[in-house]
Amino acid sequence: MSVRPPTTPATSLVRTGTARAALAQRSFRIVFLGSFASSIGTWMQTVTLGAYALELSGSPTFLSLVLFAQLGPMLVLSVVGGALADVVDRRRLLIAAEMQQLGASAALAVLVATGEPSRAALLGVVALIGIGSAIHMPTFSAVLPTLVERKDLAGAVSLSSTQMNVARVVGPALGGLAFAAFGAASVFAINAVTYLFIIGAVVAVRIPPVQVAPGDVASGWRRLAGGFAVARRDRLVRRCLVTMAGFAFLCMPFIGQMPTIAGRNLGIDPSSTAYGLLYTCFGLGAVVGAVSIGTFLAGWPRPHLVRLGLVGFAISLGVFATLRSPAPAYPVALVVGFFYFAMVTALSVVLQERLADAVRGRVMALWVMAFGGTIPLGLLVAGPLAERTSISLVMGYGVVAALALAVYAELDRVGDDERGDAVVPAPASVAPAVAPDPPAPPPGCP
Repeated sequence: MSVRPPTTPATSLVRTGTARAALAQRSFRIVFLGSFASSIGTWMQTVTLGAYALELSGSPTFLSLVLFAQLGPMLVLSVVGGALADVVDRRRLLIAAEMQQLGASAALAVLVATGEPSRAALLGVVALIGIGSAIHMPTFSAVLPTLVERKDLAGAVSLSSTQMNVARVVGPALGGLAFAAFGAASVFAINAVTYLFIIGAVVAVRIPPVQVAPGDVASGWRRLAGGFAVARRDRLVRRCLVTMAGFAFLCMPFIGQMPTIAGRNLGIDPSSTAYGLLYTCFGLGAVVGAVSIGTFLAGWPRPHLVRLGLVGFAISLGVFATLRSPAPAYPVALVVGFFYFAMVTALSVVLQERLADAVRGRVMALWVMAFGGTIPLGLLVAGPLAERTSISLVMGYGVVAALALAVYAELDRVGDDERGDAVVPAPASVAPAVAPDPPAPPPGCP
């Protein structure tokens, strides 16, 4: 039997299912605010870490290695974290993951404050942060629905998505300012302190206990295997996942190399506030792109938006690759960010609408792997290539890949061909109670 938060008098004064209704519930409100503060700190550290790695080494390859250490644990440990969240005390698991990230971020601040840190030590500390993040993400996603009444879950999901989007605009802006004014060590120390907000929030609320069924320990891996089986049977699902994996591997590594682009192409010092502004423009474009799919582009067919997003991304990234001065780079970065996340959001909706509830979890586990898990692998290719040739070449193959994926992603035709006998579509008249938002990109690649 699941345990739901009791309805409070405040919740009866607002319309159910809204953001206000979710915020009226104490447990959700506390965790929401704590998570928001921590997310801002995470994005402050993200924008600073890449700039610092390039400043320390002058090497795009080392920059890619640092980002791989940060994001690489998602390849495997996000599945482990999801499985653990189903069988152990989620409060303790969350606190442990946050404490690990707090300790590792504090260690990073101390290490950087020494002046000339060992590169191996830097990679090791960043990897510890990545491990904690890979455990935190699926656990927090599992906790969120338990903090509100089911009827208010839509409002909670919407607020959580908004919080993450706002944080990745505010965080880089503040990170750029703090890095320029106080140095990298101070930014990492600030991020360490922000973990106290989410830890305090988790301690202050009651998280319903997990109801463990026999065999649940391996459920994360079974869901992943089940997702592969669904993708093998259904061509539309498979094409959505391949499109996302190809985009993440071939098109997104330039984001991790943004300090290299700023320094080599645009003449922007990665340790300056101007770099933080560049990163903020990209993040703002991504936020607008995500929101557009449910607002002014809501009437457009989603498969068409996927292809238009890929073409728009290719064109705007191609323009961005040719720029050699800062002034035009800011608006172009915003446009690149818009097409990037408009495409990702539309693709997620196409996939979600295809899936029956019975297989949704296992296929979305594959989506998380395709979205976040392939980015660090792409970075390992992009870094050495940028170092031996030019960062513009990295953006160039991203342009070509996006155009190729636009041709491949004929999702409307595939869906029409299989609509009569598809394996997994939900009936058109039965929509999920709450369609999950597309997962936020992992820290490091907004």
